[in-house]
Amino acid sequence: MNNKMQKDSLVSTAERTLKLVELFLSHPEGLTPQEILPQFGISRGALFLLLRTLKNAGYLEQSERRGRYRAGPRLTAWRATSSEFHQNLMDAFYQEARQHLCPETLLIVVPAAQGVLTLAQVESRQTVRSAYPVGEALPAGSAAEDLFQSPPAASIIRNGYSLRLSNEIIELALPVCPDGVHPQAALLLSAPSFRWTEQTLVQQWLTELRALAARLSYRLGATFYAPYQVQPPGQLPAEAQLNPQEIRRFLQGPWTARLACLRPDGKPHVIPVWQEWDGKAFYLIAWRGSLWAEYLLSNPEASLTIDEPWPPLRRVSARGKALPLPLAKDDPRLNELLRRLSERYLGEAALAPSGDQIQQVFQIIPESVRGWKGLLTAHSPKGEVSIP
Repeated sequence: MNNKMQKDSLVSTAERTLKLVELFLSHPEGLTPQEILPQFGISRGALFLLLRTLKNAGYLEQSERRGRYRAGPRLTAWRATSSEFHQNLMDAFYQEARQHLCPETLLIVVPAAQGVLTLAQVESRQTVRSAYPVGEALPAGSAAEDLFQSPPAASIIRNGYSLRLSNEIIELALPVCPDGVHPQAALLLSAPSFRWTEQTLVQQWLTELRALAARLSYRLGATFYAPYQVQPPGQLPAEAQLNPQEIRRFLQGPWTARLACLRPDGKPHVIPVWQEWDGKAFYLIAWRGSLWAEYLLSNPEASLTIDEPWPPLRRVSARGKALPLPLAKDDPRLNELLRRLSERYLGEAALAPSGDQIQQVFQIIPESVRGWKGLLTAHSPKGEVSIP
């Protein structure tokens, strides 16, 4: 009888623990004990014992002593191991990192049972560089490990990044947070230590990498980016114009453009298109059967809008005349344009379309270009930025 009672008690505890785990996985914002108790037929003391045990093991965490309980790093790692999450993360990373100007190796890593796992990397093109086997755990002592500790160090919470320097390698790691707060992955820069000091690396690349980690978080569902901070930030930063350098940087990203032109009956026609910006002109390709190509040949007046759907909400608009370019399907310039566009929008492993699939290539040299970030209001400046 005693053995049966012990088994029943063990099964009951296991069931409650699993139910509690499922509850926290479905409530990333966290829960208070008062919110949990009505769903469990146990005493308040038993619940606190279970919460404390899971917290000490790293499965739960609290922002303050009597604050809400949330999924900790070890429980978050469960959610991060799905193949769909990994695929979405890799897709976002390759699209973003391929446009990045960082001269060193960039990696995306995730917590796993065997340590911190390398999910994807874009290697530096320099002769002496960092490189890691994809699909294997990072060596112990990586800066990325610091981001997944429970609780993280006070300096990590304060700064939002981890920096480590050894005799051979210097690493800068920033959290990627699909819910805006809790890291489920990390963006890692790794470089030979002889090229950088801690100060120069932070000064030159922290701002850029933080923006990249934020964009990866937005792509995965975050509505804000405030790693380790319980309360989301307030309003978006005040709207501001993009300067010419910021416009060029933004237009190098994997953003489709919305082309607006006129149909023969005078009604507007708007369609998403691939675009390439070389600093002076936009280049668009029309696939075979595209009606908008015929519309532009009849009336070349056109405008373009390119934007991103997450903070800092950058957007660029331009207008000008669309001129058809006489590029034959076997022209090397057309093949190079197709290769660049397919890599940018579909990924490096994608097969580039052939010239046979192209109806026409257009060039738009804009009469004006405007760039903004943040939310437009009635008080926003109305000037236009010209790009030399």
